[in-house]
Amino acid sequence: MTDRAAEFRALHVPGTPLLMPNPWDAGTARLLAGMGFRALATTSAGFAGTQGRTDGNVTRDEALAHAASIVGAVDVPVSADLENGFADEPAGVAETVRSAASIGLAGCSVEDWDPTHHELYAVEVAAERVAAAAKAAKAEGIVLTARADGHIHGRRDPEDLDETIRRLQAYARAGADVLYGPGVDSVEGIRRIVSSVDRPVNVLALPETPPVARLAELGVARVSTGSGLFWAAMGGLASAATELRDQGTYAFWSRTAPGRSAAVAAFEGRAESRGRRSMT
Repeated sequence: MTDRAAEFRALHVPGTPLLMPNPWDAGTARLLAGMGFRALATTSAGFAGTQGRTDGNVTRDEALAHAASIVGAVDVPVSADLENGFADEPAGVAETVRSAASIGLAGCSVEDWDPTHHELYAVEVAAERVAAAAKAAKAEGIVLTARADGHIHGRRDPEDLDETIRRLQAYARAGADVLYGPGVDSVEGIRRIVSSVDRPVNVLALPETPPVARLAELGVARVSTGSGLFWAAMGGLASAATELRDQGTYAFWSRTAPGRSAAVAAFEGRAESRGRRSMT
Protein backbone atom coordinates (compact mmCIF):
# COMPACT_ATOMS: atom_id res chain seq x y z
CA MET A 1 0.00 0.00 0.00
CA THR A 2 1.33 3.45 -0.85
CA ASP A 3 1.71 6.12 1.81
CA ARG A 4 -1.11 8.14 0.27
CA ALA A 5 -3.45 5.17 0.18
CA ALA A 6 -2.69 4.35 3.82
CA GLU A 7 -3.25 7.98 4.75
CA PHE A 8 -6.52 8.03 2.83
CA ARG A 9 -7.77 4.87 4.53
CA ALA A 10 -6.92 6.26 7.96
CA LEU A 11 -8.92 9.43 7.29
CA HIS A 12 -12.20 7.47 7.23
CA VAL A 13 -13.39 7.80 10.82
CA PRO A 14 -17.14 7.42 11.48
CA GLY A 15 -18.33 10.45 13.41
CA THR A 16 -15.41 12.61 12.24
CA PRO A 17 -16.28 13.14 8.57
CA LEU A 18 -13.49 13.61 6.08
CA LEU A 19 -14.44 16.61 3.92
CA MET A 20 -13.43 15.57 0.43
CA PRO A 21 -14.25 18.16 -2.26
CA ASN A 22 -14.15 17.35 -5.96
CA PRO A 23 -11.88 19.49 -8.17
CA TRP A 24 -12.02 19.27 -11.95
CA ASP A 25 -8.52 20.26 -13.02
CA ALA A 26 -5.02 20.74 -11.63
CA GLY A 27 -5.67 24.36 -10.68
CA THR A 28 -8.79 23.68 -8.64
CA ALA A 29 -7.06 20.68 -7.06
CA ARG A 30 -4.16 22.84 -5.92
CA LEU A 31 -6.50 25.54 -4.66
CA LEU A 32 -8.49 23.07 -2.56
CA ALA A 33 -5.40 21.31 -1.22
CA GLY A 34 -3.95 24.72 -0.43
CA MET A 35 -7.07 25.53 1.59
CA GLY A 36 -6.32 22.60 3.85
CA PHE A 37 -8.53 19.80 2.55
CA ARG A 38 -6.82 16.53 3.38
CA ALA A 39 -8.06 14.47 0.43
CA LEU A 40 -9.66 15.13 -2.94
CA ALA A 41 -11.73 13.22 -5.47
CA THR A 42 -12.34 13.70 -9.15
CA THR A 43 -15.83 14.43 -10.46
CA SER A 44 -16.97 12.71 -13.63
CA ALA A 45 -19.53 15.42 -14.39
CA GLY A 46 -17.07 18.22 -13.68
CA PHE A 47 -14.38 16.71 -15.86
CA ALA A 48 -16.87 16.05 -18.65
CA GLY A 49 -17.95 19.67 -18.39
CA THR A 50 -14.40 20.88 -18.96
CA GLN A 51 -14.49 18.94 -22.23
CA GLY A 52 -17.80 20.46 -23.28
CA ARG A 53 -19.66 17.21 -22.62
CA THR A 54 -22.30 15.96 -20.24
CA ASP A 55 -21.65 13.37 -17.56
CA GLY A 56 -21.05 9.85 -18.81
CA ASN A 57 -19.41 10.91 -22.04
CA VAL A 58 -15.71 10.44 -21.37
CA THR A 59 -13.69 7.30 -21.99
CA ARG A 60 -11.77 5.26 -19.47
CA ASP A 61 -8.45 6.46 -20.87
CA GLU A 62 -9.60 10.08 -20.66
CA ALA A 63 -10.83 9.66 -17.08
CA LEU A 64 -7.59 8.00 -15.98
CA ALA A 65 -5.42 10.62 -17.67
CA HIS A 66 -7.47 13.31 -15.97
CA ALA A 67 -7.12 11.57 -12.60
CA ALA A 68 -3.36 11.30 -13.13
CA SER A 69 -3.18 15.05 -13.69
CA ILE A 70 -4.94 15.64 -10.36
CA VAL A 71 -2.66 13.18 -8.56
CA GLY A 72 0.38 14.93 -9.97
CA ALA A 73 -0.87 18.37 -8.96
CA VAL A 74 -1.22 17.82 -5.21
CA ASP A 75 0.40 16.16 -2.21
CA VAL A 76 -2.80 14.80 -0.68
CA PRO A 77 -4.57 11.50 -1.43
CA VAL A 78 -6.84 11.47 -4.48
CA SER A 79 -9.74 9.16 -5.20
CA ALA A 80 -11.25 8.86 -8.67
CA ASP A 81 -14.86 8.74 -9.79
CA LEU A 82 -14.66 5.85 -12.24
CA GLU A 83 -18.38 5.78 -13.08
CA ASN A 84 -19.38 2.13 -13.70
CA GLY A 85 -15.77 1.07 -14.05
CA PHE A 86 -16.09 1.67 -17.79
CA ALA A 87 -17.12 -1.95 -18.19
CA ASP A 88 -20.09 -4.21 -17.66
CA GLU A 89 -18.17 -7.41 -16.93
CA PRO A 90 -16.42 -7.86 -13.57
CA ALA A 91 -13.07 -8.52 -15.26
CA GLY A 92 -13.24 -5.18 -17.04
CA VAL A 93 -14.07 -3.34 -13.82
CA ALA A 94 -11.11 -5.03 -12.10
CA GLU A 95 -8.82 -3.94 -14.91
CA THR A 96 -9.98 -0.35 -14.49
CA VAL A 97 -9.21 -0.49 -10.77
CA ARG A 98 -5.73 -1.86 -11.44
CA SER A 99 -5.14 0.95 -13.92
CA ALA A 100 -6.32 3.46 -11.33
CA ALA A 101 -3.79 2.16 -8.81
CA SER A 102 -0.99 2.34 -11.37
CA ILE A 103 -1.32 6.12 -11.72
CA GLY A 104 -0.98 6.78 -8.00
CA LEU A 105 -4.59 7.08 -6.93
CA ALA A 106 -5.30 6.37 -3.27
CA GLY A 107 -8.82 5.20 -4.01
CA CYS A 108 -11.61 4.96 -6.54
CA SER A 109 -15.36 4.49 -6.71
CA VAL A 110 -17.46 2.18 -8.83
CA GLU A 111 -21.20 2.65 -9.26
CA ASP A 112 -24.00 0.20 -9.99
CA TRP A 113 -25.70 2.21 -12.73
CA ASP A 114 -25.71 0.72 -16.24
CA PRO A 115 -25.25 3.74 -18.54
CA THR A 116 -26.11 1.80 -21.67
CA HIS A 117 -29.53 0.63 -20.53
CA HIS A 118 -30.15 3.53 -18.12
CA GLU A 119 -30.95 1.28 -15.19
CA LEU A 120 -29.34 -0.29 -12.16
CA TYR A 121 -27.46 -3.52 -12.68
CA ALA A 122 -29.24 -6.44 -11.05
CA VAL A 123 -27.96 -6.58 -7.48
CA GLU A 124 -26.33 -9.97 -8.03
CA VAL A 125 -24.46 -8.66 -11.06
CA ALA A 126 -23.54 -5.44 -9.26
CA ALA A 127 -22.16 -7.40 -6.30
CA GLU A 128 -20.02 -9.53 -8.61
CA ARG A 129 -18.64 -6.35 -10.15
CA VAL A 130 -17.83 -4.96 -6.71
CA ALA A 131 -16.20 -8.24 -5.67
CA ALA A 132 -13.89 -8.14 -8.69
CA ALA A 133 -13.09 -4.47 -8.06
CA ALA A 134 -12.47 -5.14 -4.36
CA LYS A 135 -10.10 -8.00 -5.09
CA ALA A 136 -8.09 -5.77 -7.43
CA ALA A 137 -8.17 -2.86 -4.98
CA LYS A 138 -6.96 -5.05 -2.12
CA ALA A 139 -4.14 -6.44 -4.24
CA GLU A 140 -3.09 -2.92 -5.22
CA GLY A 141 -3.59 -1.46 -1.73
CA ILE A 142 -6.12 1.24 -2.63
CA VAL A 143 -9.49 2.14 -1.10
CA LEU A 144 -12.58 1.01 -2.99
CA THR A 145 -15.86 2.88 -2.63
CA ALA A 146 -18.97 1.06 -3.86
CA ARG A 147 -21.93 3.20 -4.88
CA ALA A 148 -25.65 2.41 -4.89
CA ASP A 149 -26.92 4.97 -7.37
CA GLY A 150 -30.69 4.55 -7.29
CA HIS A 151 -31.40 7.79 -5.41
CA ILE A 152 -29.18 9.99 -7.56
CA HIS A 153 -31.13 8.73 -10.57
CA GLY A 154 -34.46 9.75 -9.07
CA ARG A 155 -35.56 6.60 -7.28
CA ARG A 156 -36.65 8.17 -4.00
CA ASP A 157 -39.69 6.23 -2.82
CA PRO A 158 -39.49 4.61 0.66
CA GLU A 159 -38.88 1.19 -0.83
CA ASP A 160 -35.98 2.62 -2.82
CA LEU A 161 -34.12 3.37 0.41
CA ASP A 162 -34.63 -0.25 1.43
CA GLU A 163 -33.16 -1.29 -1.92
CA THR A 164 -30.19 1.05 -1.51
CA ILE A 165 -29.45 -0.43 1.91
CA ARG A 166 -29.71 -3.99 0.60
CA ARG A 167 -27.31 -3.11 -2.17
CA LEU A 168 -24.80 -1.44 0.13
CA GLN A 169 -24.90 -4.44 2.45
CA ALA A 170 -24.22 -6.72 -0.53
CA TYR A 171 -21.31 -4.52 -1.61
CA ALA A 172 -19.86 -4.65 1.91
CA ARG A 173 -20.01 -8.44 1.80
CA ALA A 174 -18.31 -8.27 -1.60
CA GLY A 175 -15.36 -6.45 -0.05
CA ALA A 176 -15.93 -2.70 -0.58
CA ASP A 177 -14.04 -0.47 1.87
CA VAL A 178 -16.43 2.50 1.81
CA LEU A 179 -20.15 2.63 0.98
CA TYR A 180 -21.94 5.48 -0.79
CA GLY A 181 -25.60 6.05 -1.65
CA PRO A 182 -25.45 9.42 -3.43
CA GLY A 183 -28.72 11.30 -3.32
CA VAL A 184 -29.81 10.05 0.11
CA ASP A 185 -30.01 13.40 1.89
CA SER A 186 -32.49 13.02 4.76
CA VAL A 187 -31.46 12.56 8.38
CA GLU A 188 -33.51 9.40 8.67
CA GLY A 189 -32.20 7.94 5.41
CA ILE A 190 -28.57 8.62 6.33
CA ARG A 191 -29.10 7.28 9.84
CA ARG A 192 -30.58 4.07 8.45
CA ILE A 193 -27.68 3.54 6.07
CA VAL A 194 -25.01 4.16 8.71
CA SER A 195 -26.72 1.85 11.21
CA SER A 196 -27.27 -0.89 8.63
CA VAL A 197 -23.69 -1.37 7.43
CA ASP A 198 -20.32 -2.06 9.01
CA ARG A 199 -18.19 0.10 6.72
CA PRO A 200 -17.47 3.84 6.57
CA VAL A 201 -20.23 5.75 4.79
CA ASN A 202 -19.81 8.64 2.35
CA VAL A 203 -22.56 11.23 1.94
CA LEU A 204 -23.00 13.58 -1.00
CA ALA A 205 -23.38 17.25 -0.08
CA LEU A 206 -26.68 18.36 -1.67
CA PRO A 207 -28.93 21.34 -0.90
CA GLU A 208 -31.02 19.31 1.56
CA THR A 209 -28.15 17.33 3.08
CA PRO A 210 -27.74 18.00 6.83
CA PRO A 211 -24.78 20.16 7.87
CA VAL A 212 -21.47 18.45 8.53
CA ALA A 213 -21.93 18.71 12.31
CA ARG A 214 -25.19 16.76 12.06
CA LEU A 215 -23.62 14.20 9.73
CA ALA A 216 -20.91 13.68 12.34
CA GLU A 217 -23.59 12.94 14.95
CA LEU A 218 -25.08 10.39 12.55
CA GLY A 219 -21.73 8.59 12.25
CA VAL A 220 -20.86 9.57 8.68
CA ALA A 221 -17.19 9.06 7.79
CA ARG A 222 -16.84 11.14 4.62
CA VAL A 223 -18.58 14.00 2.80
CA SER A 224 -17.97 14.74 -0.87
CA THR A 225 -19.34 17.45 -3.14
CA GLY A 226 -19.70 15.62 -6.46
CA SER A 227 -20.17 18.13 -9.24
CA GLY A 228 -21.47 20.82 -6.86
CA LEU A 229 -18.36 22.99 -6.77
CA PHE A 230 -18.00 22.76 -10.55
CA TRP A 231 -21.57 23.98 -11.08
CA ALA A 232 -21.07 26.72 -8.50
CA ALA A 233 -18.04 27.91 -10.46
CA MET A 234 -19.97 27.71 -13.74
CA GLY A 235 -22.75 29.71 -12.10
CA GLY A 236 -20.29 32.45 -11.21
CA LEU A 237 -18.92 32.42 -14.74
CA ALA A 238 -22.36 32.57 -16.33
CA SER A 239 -23.42 35.39 -14.02
CA ALA A 240 -20.33 37.48 -14.81
CA ALA A 241 -20.62 36.82 -18.54
CA THR A 242 -24.31 37.76 -18.48
CA GLU A 243 -23.46 41.06 -16.84
CA LEU A 244 -20.82 41.77 -19.46
CA ARG A 245 -23.12 40.83 -22.35
CA ASP A 246 -26.32 42.50 -21.18
CA GLN A 247 -25.12 45.48 -19.15
CA GLY A 248 -21.64 46.14 -20.43
CA THR A 249 -20.36 46.54 -16.87
CA TYR A 250 -17.71 44.79 -14.79
CA ALA A 251 -19.09 44.53 -11.27
CA PHE A 252 -18.15 40.86 -11.33
CA TRP A 253 -14.62 41.92 -10.40
CA SER A 254 -15.88 42.73 -6.90
CA ARG A 255 -16.58 39.03 -6.37
CA THR A 256 -13.20 37.71 -7.49
CA ALA A 257 -11.01 38.54 -4.49
CA PRO A 258 -11.60 35.38 -2.40
CA GLY A 259 -10.95 33.05 -5.32
CA ARG A 260 -7.91 34.92 -6.55
CA SER A 261 -6.41 35.13 -3.06
CA ALA A 262 -6.90 31.41 -2.39
CA ALA A 263 -5.54 30.43 -5.79
CA VAL A 264 -2.47 32.63 -5.64
CA ALA A 265 -1.64 31.40 -2.13
CA ALA A 266 -2.05 27.77 -3.20
CA PHE A 267 -0.10 28.12 -6.42
CA GLU A 268 2.76 30.03 -4.79
CA GLY A 269 2.85 27.56 -1.93
CA ARG A 270 3.08 24.67 -4.37
CA ALA A 271 5.96 26.35 -6.21
CA GLU A 272 7.83 26.97 -2.96
CA SER A 273 7.25 23.36 -1.88
CA ARG A 274 8.63 22.07 -5.15
CA GLY A 275 11.62 24.33 -4.76
CA ARG A 276 12.37 23.02 -1.29
CA ARG A 277 12.13 19.43 -2.46
CA SER A 278 14.52 20.11 -5.35
CA MET A 279 17.18 21.28 -2.87
CA THR A 280 17.01 18.14 -0.69
